[in-house]
Amino acid sequence: MARYLEISEIGPIISPLLLFESLPHSGLPGLAMKPLRNTLSIALLLVLASVATVSQGTLVKDERELSFYHTHTGKRLNVVYAREGRYVPSALEEINNFLFDFRTGDAAEMDPELLDLIYDVREALGSNGAYQVVSAYRSPKTNEMLRGKSGKSGVAKKSQHLLGKAIDVRLEGVKTAKLRDQAIAMKRGGVGYYEASDFVHMDTGRVRRW
Repeated sequence: MARYLEISEIGPIISPLLLFESLPHSGLPGLAMKPLRNTLSIALLLVLASVATVSQGTLVKDERELSFYHTHTGKRLNVVYAREGRYVPSALEEINNFLFDFRTGDAAEMDPELLDLIYDVREALGSNGAYQVVSAYRSPKTNEMLRGKSGKSGVAKKSQHLLGKAIDVRLEGVKTAKLRDQAIAMKRGGVGYYEASDFVHMDTGRVRRW
């Protein structure tokens, strides 16, 4: 998990410098003392500058991991998709291939912001369970087929699934209604609740719910 340095952690570094500056120097040779004091003052400024950089958001450690179980293929995937604030290209490729259209075999690039969304939802719920994937990327052919089956009322013509920006899931160990509520609370896209089929739709489109 990400962690920022606390002021207490740099106290042992700064305190000796501040203590030295507070000591009386009248009994010390002025010529020898001045360069030393200047050197320590510069050191103090450098330390404070580095602390400012850290406090503004430099991460000491950052690793994001997701676990998936595909309900149609039976396959599982555990993957660290981001490390130290950067996405891992090979991991994103694994996820793209895992979240493919299982009906046609087509795969597409999944939106990394969608991965961040479902990661943050799971973290907020205090879970480390796997996401059970009902649907992720959907090819145009599959989307039209599903629209025909649903009477074109339950599947959008311009579905976010077509763009790799949506996923239908359950979260192991978490009630689906609770998963829905947390996804809605994030306010980072669309959330649909399908109680009969027991899954939640999340996407990175405009904020909405159904």
